[in-house]
Amino acid sequence: MCLNKVLMLDLKKNKSAEVWPRGRVRLVNSCLGYLVAYPKMSHTDTGPTRSLTTPPPPIHRHALGSAKFIIFLCFGLFCPLRGTISQRTGGARALPHALRAPITPSPPPPAAPLAPLPLLRFSPPPRSGRRRRRRPAGCPRRWAAPALYSGRARRRPAGAHKMAAASTQGPRAPKLAQLLERDPYLAPFEQDFQRRYALFYNRLKSIEENEGGLDKFSKSYKTFGVNQFVDGGVYCKEWAPGAEAVFLTGDFNGWNPFSHPYKKIEYGKWELFIPPGQDGYSPVPHGSKLKVVIRAQNGELLYRISPWARYVVRDQDKVNYDWVHWNPPQSYIRKHRSPERLKSLRIYESHVGIASPEGKIASYKNFTYNVLPRIKDLGYNCVQLMAIMEHAYYASFGYQVTSFFAASSRYGTPDDLKEMIDVAHSMGITVLLDVVHSHASKNSEDGLNKFDGTDSCFFHSGPKGTHQLWDSRLFDYSNWEVLRFLLSNLRMWIEDYGFDGFRFDGVTSMLYHHHGIGTGFSGDYNEYFGLHVDEDALCYLMLANHMVNFLHPECITIAEDVSGMPALCRPVAEGGGGFDYRLAMAIPDKWIQIIKELKDEDWNMGNIVYTLTNRRYEEKCIAYAESHDQALVGDKTLAFRLMDAEMYTNMSVLSPLTPVIDRGIQLHKMIRLITHALGGDSYLNFMGNEFGHPEWLDFPRKGNNESYHYARRQFNLTDDHLLRYRFLNAFDRDMNKSEERFGWLASPPAFVSEKHESNKVIAFERAGLVFIFNFHPYQSYTDYRVGVEIPGNSRLYSTSGPA
Repeated sequence: MCLNKVLMLDLKKNKSAEVWPRGRVRLVNSCLGYLVAYPKMSHTDTGPTRSLTTPPPPIHRHALGSAKFIIFLCFGLFCPLRGTISQRTGGARALPHALRAPITPSPPPPAAPLAPLPLLRFSPPPRSGRRRRRRPAGCPRRWAAPALYSGRARRRPAGAHKMAAASTQGPRAPKLAQLLERDPYLAPFEQDFQRRYALFYNRLKSIEENEGGLDKFSKSYKTFGVNQFVDGGVYCKEWAPGAEAVFLTGDFNGWNPFSHPYKKIEYGKWELFIPPGQDGYSPVPHGSKLKVVIRAQNGELLYRISPWARYVVRDQDKVNYDWVHWNPPQSYIRKHRSPERLKSLRIYESHVGIASPEGKIASYKNFTYNVLPRIKDLGYNCVQLMAIMEHAYYASFGYQVTSFFAASSRYGTPDDLKEMIDVAHSMGITVLLDVVHSHASKNSEDGLNKFDGTDSCFFHSGPKGTHQLWDSRLFDYSNWEVLRFLLSNLRMWIEDYGFDGFRFDGVTSMLYHHHGIGTGFSGDYNEYFGLHVDEDALCYLMLANHMVNFLHPECITIAEDVSGMPALCRPVAEGGGGFDYRLAMAIPDKWIQIIKELKDEDWNMGNIVYTLTNRRYEEKCIAYAESHDQALVGDKTLAFRLMDAEMYTNMSVLSPLTPVIDRGIQLHKMIRLITHALGGDSYLNFMGNEFGHPEWLDFPRKGNNESYHYARRQFNLTDDHLLRYRFLNAFDRDMNKSEERFGWLASPPAFVSEKHESNKVIAFERAGLVFIFNFHPYQSYTDYRVGVEIPGNSRLYSTSGPA
């Protein structure tokens, strides 16, 4: 047994504190006093150790400043001091200063040992006091009483599509003990985790008993809507529980609204089969327009687009979208397999429509042949696509979805999107979909709202079904058919288009009945448990992650949650939400607050480090300095906040390098690198922000005279060698290539060795690298000494470059 013990002595207060060992190298003459490094002792060492009052032996420079590490140096704006190298020339030196070793607090006392939990069973818990009733002979299996129902076996009453709430006496999460052992402060909420898991288990069991399993249940997108049969016939199916009658009309029948009525079947479903024509061809040809005609309970005829429609378009002279039957004779066939699951994600958040320097709506083809090569060259291994699900209002950024199963037609055809994803896979790029299952557009004629004439078809009725801020409809996640619709939607995007996972938008709104409106989250665990939590929505997320992980284990799911819900990114078996990653949404807010409110001299190094490292243990986070939220009109990107109006006049290499541009370029680099290396387990960047895209992002609307001037990305700025944008673009490329080489995102969290407030220096170790950042506005250093874990020789890998 070996022991490395480091004691810190505060000579001013004559106190010592034990520090957890981090290697044998420690600095002397710290801000608080002396650091005494004891030599390595084995269990046979019995001699006395050096007195704390004895000065430590001299530590040579080569023993402190050398190690088998690659050292990153990143410096801000400096004054040209004697013996220093300015950042403008691409290098920097450091002056020696003390390093205060961090004091690791004692871990919390372990909780009392929990009894072992049973493994997940696929049989319902035994009922007490009565015998299990057998399904009557000849009765269809879907009519058998599901496990969560009590009493005699019976059919679910027509129109009753609510899933019964689970009892805390249900099955236990098989690995919950591991979660509570990892975080003892969650122990008081064990019953909450058990109840959530029981709700998930019973709904999964109910799906198995009534629908033949989650696999069949999530394949409903192949039977609902209008589907082409091999023999030429067309099978149509809809769910409209509030309708009196349902018809199909369109080009195929001369828009006769009553010639093709649906037949009502169980649980509010309607079906229609149209046989093939005399020539054996489909009676509904490819490209023909269709409508579902609903006779509401008040007798009104409503012309609707099927919720399961695969392709909708809007003519230039119309306001609403039209449903177009998409069944091409030869659909696109994928040629490349999806990449293997990535250990570290470097995500390029993208919007297809603005991915062009021209003032117009760009296409899937443009993104395939012009943008994907740029993404690959920059070193990103994942692209996250926004605004793919069809949305009638372009300026909504894709977050007011009207047709959940349709790829947006404003960029091209479904086959164009399939080709784009396939080409990305050929480059080794993973493709994620920004999926919006937290709410839906209020449009009725070309959306889901009031599909059957009632306000409670897919959504909660009354005020509960409307989001106050977003002015959109909220799904009823306890509804059986809503679960079918949303789970099938996820599976369709994976299997038909080839997406490799999802970024779930608006998860905070889903998790709580208050939807996060007017609520601040302080981190108190009581904020995440109780009656204000929407456990039906949480159960849906658990089902969605379970389905994706079970059917497609290579897929990735990301939660956009600002509340910090505990265990959201832990496996369902532990009682968690099942997500792989969550977005570290506090980081961009912190950078904006610092730049907006503080002078450079007032930047707090400890606060920066705290924000970048404040994440739950073993729940992976995606760090980012800015995303599309900061690029939208009304806000500013980091580059625009740092350089503002001078970006229009002084970004040319032919003009003098002004202090504002010099400071802005260097801080832009430093903020992105420290976020990349310290902030999480993956990294995200919104398209264009890597090179400091000027101005803001504003979609065409009445307020800007329907202009596309700001709804574009000027990639041409990086191709001009006379503009300084290319330096930021090159830095971003080098940063991603370095991570690809050293893999710090997939490494354990960093060890921060210095947060020096007066020197404005941050130093930390991760993945065998030492990162050193000097945020001082005018002070440079030479021969700056930092402690490292392993002694040896080091090599400088500087990320600095020309301005």
